[in-house]
Amino acid sequence: QVQLVESGGGLVQPGGSLRLSCAASGSIFSINAMGWYRQAPGKERELVAAITSGGSTNYADSVKGRFTISRDNAKNTVYLQMNSLKPEDTAVYYCNADLFTAPYRYLEVWGQGTLVTVSS
Repeated sequence: QVQLVESGGGLVQPGGSLRLSCAASGSIFSINAMGWYRQAPGKERELVAAITSGGSTNYADSVKGRFTISRDNAKNTVYLQMNSLKPEDTAVYYCNADLFTAPYRYLEVWGQGTLVTVSS
C-alpha cells in the first residue's frame, strides 16, 4: 500500500504565498515523476507542475514564473512553492506520483487533495 499525504493548503490573500508538501509512504521501490494537479469548482482537473526523478520540470502556462516545484528524493517528498497567488489559483490541489512498488510493478497514486483559497 502506498499513500500520498499532502499538507500546506489554506486561505491566503491575493499576492501572498503558500508552500504545499506531499510525502509518499509505503511499499515504494522507486518513484518516477511527481506532480501537482488542481481542480477548481466546475472545472476539470488540470496539471499545474510536474518533476521527474532527474529534476526536469514542466509547468502550466498560467503558473510559470510564480510557482516552483521541487522534490527531495531521499524523503520521497515533492513541494510546490506558490508565490504571487491570484484568486483564479483557488482550487483543490492534488499530488500525483508515478512509481514502482517492485521492479516492473507500476502504480499511479493520488493524494486526497488540499484546498487553496486565494481571497481578500
